Amino acid sequence: NVGFGLSVAMGVHVGGKVSGAHMNAAVSFTMCVFGRLRWKMFPLYVFAQFLGSFLAAGTIFLLYYDAIHHYCGGNFTVSGPKATAGIFATYPAPYISIYTGFFDQVLGTAMLLLCLMALADQRNQPVMSGGEPVGVGLLVLLIGVSLGSNSGYAINPTRDLGPRVFTLMAGWGM
Repeated sequence: NVGFGLSVAMGVHVGGKVSGAHMNAAVSFTMCVFGRLRWKMFPLYVFAQFLGSFLAAGTIFLLYYDAIHHYCGGNFTVSGPKATAGIFATYPAPYISIYTGFFDQVLGTAMLLLCLMALADQRNQPVMSGGEPVGVGLLVLLIGVSLGSNSGYAINPTRDLGPRVFTLMAGWGM
């Protein structure tokens, strides 16, 4: 959770002034709905987000290939005692229903969007200029700590889909 929150904070710091730090398709979609991002830019942003997450998964796979292979003996599985697909994407805990998993992800993403909008709302108490990375990183950390147990808090369709496609291609299967 801490690593993910800090990673998002650094992503916001790096891309905040360049692209508005659009690393999340749900956020980009919401910005289009509210007129803060042009619809014609949406496909480009989503493609870049997907490509970035796919390449990140590939990088992690290459970097940790030996460790992953040592741990699972080359048997790449999504579930079970030696499952390793969770390194790349989120998967539901074995005890939750599909309905609970769906609601869990909708709620987590809704909380992300609500709080992001509040952090930037000039009529509210927006974060100070330059403090956006810390605010967003803490928000992601909070969502992970409070809502991450059931399904791993994907809260970002492209952050989850890109690595899922990568793991499918790399041998994990469906």
